[in-house]
Amino acid sequence: MNVTRPKSIWLLMVFTLPSAKASERVQIWRKLQKFGSLPFRNAGYLLPNTPENHERLIWFSETVRSNAGESSVMEVFSIDDLSESGIQELFRQARDSDYEILRKDLEKLKPRSGTGSPHALRLRKRFDEIIAMDFFVSKRRHEVQILFDQLTSLSPKDKPAKLLPKKDFQNKTWITRLRPGIDRVSSAWLIARQIDDHPTFAFADKSQEFPKAIPFDMYGARGFGHGGGRCTFETLCVSFSIKDKQIALLAQAIHDADLEDGR
Repeated sequence: MNVTRPKSIWLLMVFTLPSAKASERVQIWRKLQKFGSLPFRNAGYLLPNTPENHERLIWFSETVRSNAGESSVMEVFSIDDLSESGIQELFRQARDSDYEILRKDLEKLKPRSGTGSPHALRLRKRFDEIIAMDFFVSKRRHEVQILFDQLTSLSPKDKPAKLLPKKDFQNKTWITRLRPGIDRVSSAWLIARQIDDHPTFAFADKSQEFPKAIPFDMYGARGFGHGGGRCTFETLCVSFSIKDKQIALLAQAIHDADLEDGR
């Protein structure tokens, strides 16, 4: 008889390290924080069960064991005194605190600093980091996104100055950040289908690694990105006067998924 095993909802990592390994313990703790884990009753660290989170916790466990410690990663199907929605709310509350700190920092920016200032770029990077571990979408995310949109609307240099001829953008290398999300993946599709007949794509943390490439959705780089309340996909459509009705509908969906600003 075949028995179908239900998929576990959560991953729980528990570990111990020798007292002499205090710095290693702090490093593991910081990495668990960085990826959005939830401290669970002094027993371990909880994350949603996704392939990416599973791989991370297994890697952390290997690091603990290589430092003479003990570690286990457990699949958790249910917790008797907490519902699934209750645990999700604990994750949201953890991100609420992160967004609130970011919101206060954003409100300290000068009204017309725009998105290109070093401080604004640092805050945008922090925003993306919080979103990456906001597994169940905190309501505070929308509040912070509105503040960023207000910055872009005050930053005229982010708006396309004129329509660009596609003939000047053929056989180019286009660069974006590592681990692209929906806006960057869709923008790459748009570039290949509507702008550059033979594009090459590169991925890096800094555009300087490919100085001749055209940046899209890169922090602090010229090129194509968020601006005027638009996501990168929409910026490309406006810049190259792409008016296909189906692509316009797709742009709306990508905008909603990427910015979540209710527009």
